[in-house]
Amino acid sequence: MAKLGFIGLGIMGKPMAGHLLAAGHTVHAFDLNPAPVRELTSRGAVVCKSNKEVAQKSEIVFIMVPDTPDVEAVLFGKDAVSEGVKTGSVVVDMSSISPVATKEFARKLAAMGVNVLDAPVSGGEVGAVNGTLSIMVGGKPEVFEEVKPYFQIMGKNIVHIGDNGDGQTCKVANQIVVALTIEAVGEALLFASKAGADPKKVREALLGGFAQSRILELQGERMIRRNFGPGFRVRLHQKDLNLALEGARSLGLSLPNTAIAAQLLNAVAVQGGSDLDHSALVLALEGLANHKIGA
Repeated sequence: MAKLGFIGLGIMGKPMAGHLLAAGHTVHAFDLNPAPVRELTSRGAVVCKSNKEVAQKSEIVFIMVPDTPDVEAVLFGKDAVSEGVKTGSVVVDMSSISPVATKEFARKLAAMGVNVLDAPVSGGEVGAVNGTLSIMVGGKPEVFEEVKPYFQIMGKNIVHIGDNGDGQTCKVANQIVVALTIEAVGEALLFASKAGADPKKVREALLGGFAQSRILELQGERMIRRNFGPGFRVRLHQKDLNLALEGARSLGLSLPNTAIAAQLLNAVAVQGGSDLDHSALVLALEGLANHKIGA
């Protein structure tokens, strides 16, 4: 079995690393929070004291941390992966970060003889726990094929998009679709509720028609039940939409509805909702309407 490393054991990373352990692989684990490391150690993981140590002991290093600066710190900061990684090994960044930065990180590691894949995921905590994530991969095809068996342990829909950075570009596109669909579901249920219809029944009917979507199914239920515990946090979706808008500016594109969704998430965050699930975007819409779904 392969010697694997996993850095970042949060809501997503811990179950993902757990699947690799359950498949019989050796997993060298590190996180700034010792609690999930202890939990995985009880299931057979090898505890490491730094990112550097993970890289020293692993053939393939998986990274799952929140943002671009976090990935940069893991790769090139104090006691970093770059200080311990071996020539010919593979670094797989499964975080959702800047495509531009991803290309630069890959270039720097390639100069050290290290292969890199960017492999952000979609599917949220449910997908991570169930091993059903969608994984979007950028990097060399032969490196993708080498790592694909491990992706198949963590996910179901695994697509090689193209070169380094293309996986992250795909994830940004995914987050645009998700945010705009959450906004649309929020508007629809709010409209129905304000008009006096039962939003539970409206959602049930919509799930049987052309408006059916996974977001209507899951996030729509969260909106009705007022269950906004994460999930995927508002602040992380803010970060992803900012990446989309920054990329759009550099490409000379206008993404007007993405900008609106970003502003609605900003409004939720300003009211103290940064760590709520991104379905809480509906709270901003409810504030504009002075009406809560189901009220």
